[in-house]
Amino acid sequence: MIAARPATLADVPALVGLMEEFYAEASFPLDHAWAAASFEALLQDPSRGAVWLLLDGGEVAGHVVLTIRFSMEQGGLDAFVDDLFVRSAHRRRGLGRAGLEALFAECRRRGVLAVHVEVGDTNAPAQALYASFGLAPRTDGRVLLTTKLGK
Repeated sequence: MIAARPATLADVPALVGLMEEFYAEASFPLDHAWAAASFEALLQDPSRGAVWLLLDGGEVAGHVVLTIRFSMEQGGLDAFVDDLFVRSAHRRRGLGRAGLEALFAECRRRGVLAVHVEVGDTNAPAQALYASFGLAPRTDGRVLLTTKLGK
């Protein structure tokens, strides 16, 4: 059975393990202490978002992370699918869809006005999944620019 259940602080070690696998696929190193602190901060302040574990027959097979902010452009809350990861052995079974269904239900419950996601330009399966939820590339010429402050 495929399911998404809200994560708790007790799930942080499993979430860090999933994040390590996610990062390894892109050859990114993961600072385990930073990852654990990030999950703990989010789980301790639900106003910032939510996290779900994705389960396949009761086995932890992935996770999805929602982060929330106030947007002047939207005139209210908008949200990001901050992470969505499914272990390779469990892909193409509906786990990503189950995670996004939980995420979008939570967004509707909170009155979120727009949802965003970043996805690799060569990740066709993820793009197709996101498109099925109405997520599409911007067509207004804007590009997301980022700088890191602090850590």
